[in-house]
Parts: sequence; C-alpha cells; structure tokens
Amino acid sequence: MNPHVFYICGATASGKSAVAIDYARQHGGEIINADAFQLYRGLEVLTASPTAEDLALVPHHLYGVLASHQAADAQQFCLMAQSAIEEINSRGKLAIVTGGSGLYLKFLTHGAAPLPRPDAALREELNALSLDQLVARLIELDPLEASRTALKNRRFVSRAVEICLLTGGKASALRDGWHAKTTACAAQLQGIVIHRDRAQLHQRIAARTRIMLENGAIDEVASLKDPSNNLTKAIGYAQIRDFLDGKIDLATCEERIVIATRQYAKRQETWFRREQWLTPLER
Repeated sequence: MNPHVFYICGATASGKSAVAIDYARQHGGEIINADAFQLYRGLEVLTASPTAEDLALVPHHLYGVLASHQAADAQQFCLMAQSAIEEINSRGKLAIVTGGSGLYLKFLTHGAAPLPRPDAALREELNALSLDQLVARLIELDPLEASRTALKNRRFVSRAVEICLLTGGKASALRDGWHAKTTACAAQLQGIVIHRDRAQLHQRIAARTRIMLENGAIDEVASLKDPSNNLTKAIGYAQIRDFLDGKIDLATCEERIVIATRQYAKRQETWFRREQWLTPLER
C-alpha cells in the first residue's frame, strides 16, 4: 500500500473539490486533477475547475495544463499523474487525486487492461455474420466466455470473438488474469467515493448549471478556437454551441445541459459502485 496517495472520487457536482481541499489542508496534501476536461485551459467555468481562491488554499496539479487543440487520453493522463505523484511524494507530501473520470482513474490505479485494440478489417468481417453465427463462433473459441456473456448483446459477443481471434488465446483467460491483477491492486489503494441523495445531487447540478451560464461559460465556448475532439465532448459545449448558432434558446440550452449532466452523473455512480476499494462517504 502506498500511504502517500489518497483518492477522492464521485459524480459530477457531488462536492469532490471541496472535500479534497479540506482533506489536503488537514493532512498537508497537494491535489492532482483526475477530470479529463479540467486538464484543458479555456473552459474553466464550463468544466467547474477550481477557482483562483481554491487554488490559493492548497497546491493543485494538472489543471489547465493542455491547450484546447491538444489531444489527450487515459494513458497520457496516467503518465502525467504518476509524474506528479512522484514529485509530490519526493517532498514528503501526500498526493490527493480527485476527479470523476472513471477510465482515467482506472488507468492510474490499476493500469490498462491487456486487451487488443479493435481491428477494422476483422470487425468488418464479424459485422457480416449474424448474431447466431457469432454466438456459435464464440462457443467454439471460448466456451467459458460464452457461458458468461450476454449472448443477445451483439457488441459483447463480437468483441469476445475479436479478442480470441486477435490474441490466438481465450478472452476468458485474459479477463480472469486481469480480474486477479485488479483485485491485488485494489488491496493497495486508499480512497473515498462521495455519495449524495439523488434529489440533492440533481438540485446541485441544476444550480451549478445556472451559475455556469451566468458566469462566463457561454463566452468561453464562443472564444474557443480549434478545440480538440476530446474537448468538444465536455458537457455543455455542444449545447452552448447550439445556442450561439441560434438553434435553441437559452432556456433550452440550460435544460439540455442539466439533463446531460444528470445522465453523466448516473453513469459515474454506476462506475464507482464497481470500485469496491473506495470507502463511501455520505454527504
């Protein structure tokens, strides 16, 4: 166990940043961002990045470190975060990693899953098969994986077959090995996940959206030049662009952002429920 790293996770608008700042001040820690969009400069209001007042309270790392046109992925984040953790720990300080980007956190805590990248040519070949044919192929290649796959879900079946064919082995063996590794990793981790009552979380999302729109998020989107594909996926970007382009009015823009944020929060809660190494913190 590394006693010098602590994780503070949770859904958007759950209050992670405030908890992280309090924890950092109590324990002499420094905060590392684990939100995919807060890595970027230019959308600080839209992405609810820490304010200047927050940044002055404790040291923060990996906020606004990428220009809007730069691409980033979980592996790149992992390398940056590991470097920040090592630097903070080298000074005898506690690294506090906080954010809600589940995949980015998973790469940092457990590493990348040892699964092959999708192959376009093979996928085209598999797409030509019927679901029954795919199921039969999976049963032939990997009966164990077939027994625990939702066989009516074409995407799941096709991916399992693809893994078998690309690796020359069994998808079940890869998944079981990965599960054993992640279980061992989880035993070495320390962290919390913030839970809020659903109605309360929805109120916080609505309030934050209103404040965001009233305090510069629209100007941020209007001013953004040549954003990367990553950044345009930030919740609120597409909705505000539609407003700026005259496709919707401001009330509709706000409503759509609230709905999209609620949906994202629900996906985050589902993700973090699977991370059983995290200790729940009810707020």
